[in-house]
Amino acid sequence: MAEIAVPPGSAEDSPSVGRGGERLSPVGRFSLTARILAVNILPLTVLGGGLFYLDTYRTQLINERFKLARIEAQITAEALAGATRERQEALLVQIGKEQRMRLRMFDAEGRLWADSFQLAEPSFTFDDISDDTWDQQFARWLDRTVDTIVSAEPVTDYVPREAETADAWPELVRAREERLSQVNLYDWRDGTPVITAAAPVGLNGATLLTVRNAVDITATVRSARTTLVTSVLLVLFASAMLSLYLARTIVTPLRQLATAAVKVRQGREREVEVPRLPERSDEIGLLARAVSDMTAALRHRIDAVDSFAADVAHEIKNPLASLRSAVESLPKVSDSDTRRELEQIITHDVRRIDRLVSEISDASRIDSEMSRAKLERIDMADLVRAIIGSREHRAENQDHRIELVTRGFAARVLGVGARLERVVENLLDNAVSFSPPDAPIEVIIDNDGDCVTLMVCDSGPGIPEDSREKVFQRFHSVRPDAEDFGNHSGLGLAIARTIAEAHDGSLAAEARPDGKPGACMRLRLPAT
Repeated sequence: MAEIAVPPGSAEDSPSVGRGGERLSPVGRFSLTARILAVNILPLTVLGGGLFYLDTYRTQLINERFKLARIEAQITAEALAGATRERQEALLVQIGKEQRMRLRMFDAEGRLWADSFQLAEPSFTFDDISDDTWDQQFARWLDRTVDTIVSAEPVTDYVPREAETADAWPELVRAREERLSQVNLYDWRDGTPVITAAAPVGLNGATLLTVRNAVDITATVRSARTTLVTSVLLVLFASAMLSLYLARTIVTPLRQLATAAVKVRQGREREVEVPRLPERSDEIGLLARAVSDMTAALRHRIDAVDSFAADVAHEIKNPLASLRSAVESLPKVSDSDTRRELEQIITHDVRRIDRLVSEISDASRIDSEMSRAKLERIDMADLVRAIIGSREHRAENQDHRIELVTRGFAARVLGVGARLERVVENLLDNAVSFSPPDAPIEVIIDNDGDCVTLMVCDSGPGIPEDSREKVFQRFHSVRPDAEDFGNHSGLGLAIARTIAEAHDGSLAAEARPDGKPGACMRLRLPAT
């Protein structure tokens, strides 16, 4: 065995050989997940956003009313400060009626001095919730629900006070102590806000208290909420329609695929055209193309099994016919030489049948064994050296010198050692059979970093270009004239290619790269 090592990057370093293959991208512009999320999240987004908007809107309205109540209290206090008692009472009544609020004035000692509700008819009354209708009760329930959802700050309940002293009102106490206007927010039983404002009147210690039930704020917020509910209902309706449409776009192709699968299961797969849905790039499209590809692979596998069974029957039938003829003729022949010849035919045919059965059994087990096998890291150069040495020891090379050339990086692959050994053995057997006596056989191993390439080149007649794929067909056997008939099953190269493809590799027949007569078998495997 001769071996030559060529360092990586040398002039003889062979070019990199990539492995092609189609890959279907699973990323579509709008996947089913995105569409389902959009349809379901849209109503919730509108509802949630609307609720927080309403809370912000109500807060803005109340803040504006706070400013207004403070300004009204201050202006009214200034008007009352320089007026006579009659004028003060008239102002309290007039302002109370026009602004729909209750005004009370306390003297320097904190005693009630005047009340607009006592001086004239009350300008407003608080709603008695005991006689509310169901829609009013539902509106209050919605108010409380929205406040809970948006985590609104609790508001103190308003309790009507008819006390005659200013000490009953916290805002009046602060206004008397600080000599500054004060504003408070309360909540009436029907959920409407009550805004009170206290302001000092003049410099003698008198104070003014205004009370307003801002029902218009609640009415405005509830009107906006009605608009929001209407919008949410419209969005829900649109979401329901989109959901139905989306369900239809999912269910219809799934039913088509299910129908096709049932027909395939019933054995009518030849009549079935599984839809590929090329216009869809979502998960349904991927599923349709996967089922279509699976069906095509199944059809191909069934065809291969049928063809293999027919080939097996044909290949076994020939030696069986020869064996049967020899066995039937043997009792009728008395000549010793003829009997010896018939016995040799019987022995040869039995061995041929045994070889065929072993090869067929081995070929049928490759796929199942590879699916269960544990892959290991294998150095192809070391494997080939061991095989060449073993063949020389068994004298299987028939005086042919096998030259091993290694190039590039270490030729390591992931695979099943026994199966890869079978590939190399078959390739060497084929090269030895077709090489002239004493002609060398070249084994070249190269690793470009992505792919490990093993080439076995002989010096035989070569393979015509239109026959290079036929040599990998099962039971295809074109042997040298000098070789005894029946010594090969025609499965060697077919088994070798099956093993190569099971390792995500390839095996092809080519002309010698140096232009000399002969054939070259090129094995490609992914490098590790």
